[in-house]
Amino acid sequence: MSKLISIDPGRFKCGLVLVDIKEKKVSKAIIIRSELLHEHVKNLKTAEDISNVIIGNGTSSKENIEKLEFIKQDLIICEEKNTTYRAKARYFELFPIRGFKKLIPREFFIINKNLDAIAALIILEDYCHDKFTLDKNLDIKTWLK
Repeated sequence: MSKLISIDPGRFKCGLVLVDIKEKKVSKAIIIRSELLHEHVKNLKTAEDISNVIIGNGTSSKENIEKLEFIKQDLIICEEKNTTYRAKARYFELFPIRGFKKLIPREFFIINKNLDAIAALIILEDYCHDKFTLDKNLDIKTWLK
């Protein structure tokens, strides 16, 4: 089993990443409505070779952990303090500014993307004490409805 799911829980939406531990690559990154999280994780566990699910202990984590009771033995709860704040910096590492825009301070760029999936990645990276890259074929879905 070489894949992990990491979740940044939220009241209305959750960030989720699926990673291959051996390759250290993110193969899926989505933001999903909280009420769909249980079913989506269940489908991923069925379709993929997943060893564990890592979830942050922040906003609405208690409710989301209760929804994931069916994988209790594979669920790891981790600290997620400041992950959403740190996600903006990580965003620029994953998607660097190119060309003449490099001359403009990053603070002037307004990221119009939801950062929940990147926060989920940070939770995973903190747990593994390692950085992961994005698979070149990664289809980043902002919302899964």
